[in-house]
Amino acid sequence: MSRTGVVVVTYNSEDVIGQCLDACAFLPAVVVDNASQDNTIEEVRKRPAVQLIANASNRGFAAAVNQGTAALGTEFVLLVNPDVTLQTGVTELETSCSQSGAAMATGKLLSISGSVQRGFSVRKLPTPAILAFEVLGLNRLFPWNWLNRSYRCLDFEFAAQAYVEQPPGAFLLFRREIWKRLGGFDEQFHPLWFEDVDFCKRARDLNYKCVYVPSVSAVHRGAHSIGKLDWNYRELCWYVSLLKYASKHFRRYAFRGLSAAVVLGSVFRVVTGMIQKRSLKPVYVYARVLRLAMVCMASGRMQEAGSLPGYSKALG
Repeated sequence: MSRTGVVVVTYNSEDVIGQCLDACAFLPAVVVDNASQDNTIEEVRKRPAVQLIANASNRGFAAAVNQGTAALGTEFVLLVNPDVTLQTGVTELETSCSQSGAAMATGKLLSISGSVQRGFSVRKLPTPAILAFEVLGLNRLFPWNWLNRSYRCLDFEFAAQAYVEQPPGAFLLFRREIWKRLGGFDEQFHPLWFEDVDFCKRARDLNYKCVYVPSVSAVHRGAHSIGKLDWNYRELCWYVSLLKYASKHFRRYAFRGLSAAVVLGSVFRVVTGMIQKRSLKPVYVYARVLRLAMVCMASGRMQEAGSLPGYSKALG
């Protein structure tokens, strides 16, 4: 019996899910579909060995991961995005994850061209300063600043095995036992973003390690499902999840400082967004982000996302 099972969360993934499942056909797999409106479910059903959980509504990435993991009885769970195609076996991930003190393992993510996805394959856990640089756009304007280089591990040596802080949820093997101890993925990060970062952070807080294994690799197309989401939806979700993460893990003064950076960054993005899109849509979006950040700055903690005017409507 295999020690590892695969969980794939899908949303309108008909064009990639078949290749993903075929590449990991040597492992038991569960697909959790978050109410796709294309032919994703039909593609999955062409592979009878794959267990399908078809949600009637979009329950979010974290909840879907928990559903899939609960459905598996394996010692290890390999979480892969539907646009990820395994290139190797996973035995060495299992071995590394079995080390004393280890909870997770990851491999090398490659682009379609075969180059390492540097800056995404491994990262450090975000600090208040890093997230402030992100929301202010400084990491995009000056990508080689020392904070960004450190956060995105731009000098990481991908040829050597190492301990890493935050592998992406796109390609992550974890011990089922640790998942239980952590209470699974935190479903407050709905519908997506920062749930994998939070999972890694909570494991690290319990002194568990994550091992990067260079001999295990997968091709990652990247931004598959996200690219199909409405721009309003993406922006609101990202900022709300970012503030939820910061509220959960940062001290009040740091959270207030980051909230202030979101306020300042939102003003800047309204201006640049209107120029780029030739539309008033950025005003609609960032006015809500700005209002939420101002409330967070005043209170020192994240308020309920549902209280943000227009947020629930934007998420459909």
